[in-house]
Amino acid sequence: MKPFRYALFFIMMIGAMTTSYAQESTDVIFHKSHEPKKQSAPYSDAVQVGNMYFLAGQMGMDHTTRTVVDGGIQKETEQAIENIEDVLEQHGMTLDNVVKCTVILANIEDFAAFNEVYTQYFTKKPARTTFAAKGVPANGNIEIDVIAVK
Repeated sequence: MKPFRYALFFIMMIGAMTTSYAQESTDVIFHKSHEPKKQSAPYSDAVQVGNMYFLAGQMGMDHTTRTVVDGGIQKETEQAIENIEDVLEQHGMTLDNVVKCTVILANIEDFAAFNEVYTQYFTKKPARTTFAAKGVPANGNIEIDVIAVK
């Protein structure tokens, strides 16, 4: 029985060293925004770790005017998702590459209306967390961030 324990221990040590090495050798790339007006923002639009992309939250903001779109939660949801699509496109991806969404609503009562729009775009059904917060920046109704895999 002792040789089996030693063999198991040896295999576990090799696995731990391999995992440790893989984590140490993965580069982290902080991608600048594709939007000139956001070049000086204190965050990256996307951070790449291997084949995973962590996107900054997007609101229902028209980036040409830098204002939240009119029309309430559904129009803001559409705009936020279109903004996500723009960032994904810069990295050769689509919404089909999204594996996780985090959604922040200013009012949880907007959940059903938001979900009507969301389900039209995210047809692959990525994992999702949705919650309400007391406030969303720029007096918006929604912010969505995603993790995508290329």
